[in-house]
Amino acid sequence: MSRRTYRDVDGLRVEGIWRPVFIRNGGHYLLSDLVVYADGAIDTGSGLTDLDGLQAELRNGRVATSLDEGGLASAHHVGTWRFAEPRGWLDADMLVGEVADEIDRLNDRPDSTGRCLMAVETYLGDPTEANRLAVRDRYLAIPEHLRVYALGDMDRKDQPLKALIDGDERAVEYFRKRGRGIAEWTARVPADGPEQAERATLTLSRHYYPNGWPADPGIQVLQNDYAAVITVDGHTYPTVTHAYWALSTSDEETHNRIAVAPRVHDAAELAKEAPRRDNWPVARLAVMAALMRAKYVQHPALGETLLATGDARIIYSDHDSAYWVRGGTNWIGRLLEVIRSELAAEQAGFY
Repeated sequence: MSRRTYRDVDGLRVEGIWRPVFIRNGGHYLLSDLVVYADGAIDTGSGLTDLDGLQAELRNGRVATSLDEGGLASAHHVGTWRFAEPRGWLDADMLVGEVADEIDRLNDRPDSTGRCLMAVETYLGDPTEANRLAVRDRYLAIPEHLRVYALGDMDRKDQPLKALIDGDERAVEYFRKRGRGIAEWTARVPADGPEQAERATLTLSRHYYPNGWPADPGIQVLQNDYAAVITVDGHTYPTVTHAYWALSTSDEETHNRIAVAPRVHDAAELAKEAPRRDNWPVARLAVMAALMRAKYVQHPALGETLLATGDARIIYSDHDSAYWVRGGTNWIGRLLEVIRSELAAEQAGFY
């Protein structure tokens, strides 16, 4: 069992994952969390360490992979108990191997199993003895308890892989057939289109232009701060951001001051102390959607820029509230994708 987490390092998000582990203190076992991060840092509950530090804590027994009969155990705020006929599923080497694999996966690198399968592909392309031995070495580098379903084949388990390592050339046909099946599955496209975006993810970070927007700001026109005048319910606003903050307040005078604020920053500052409309936290998403839609409908050239992003996932960055951006719910990025889809549907004649 593992769960995703992260930690902040100098403003950067470092992805992580945690799993339960027993921490031993004398004869007492505490069910705790072992947290593994993409940068190789590992938190065992006594501060950050690394793989070498984890191995040291396994050797001295603080991180426990063996459990003593009758040992007292506890889970914080849950309860205490004593072990009766305890069995641990992992030894120290297995746990370290799993953690090393997790670090690879957090970095989108092949883990020990992935590296073994890559070695198989190398052997199939160049079936030399050296390459066969490389497959064997990569297979033995997989944590021992995971040398069962490296192939993902529930029926044969890893028998074809072991046969290949032993020099049985009959296993080669299994792998060639397996490769063809994987290629066909990967190439398949559902009837209504691909399952994943074909374009690379697009990240929009806020850019500040103290001397005014350049003549051709490129993709930055998709920012809500971009100077594209919109008209909503008879009121005109210099940007989507101006409109959002103006409409957020129930005070008409403040609304009017925000609507003519010289800068986006000024509009946000005026809104800080203004009274909010009733139920604003629930209504704000629909309001933002309407304002962003108005921008791209009222400015067709900007709509074309949005359409030109294709099917790319859009990540919106650098906003005062995580509700709207990466690291939170990324609602502005998601709304851009929805509006893009609406524009494409209109072009296709659905509206």
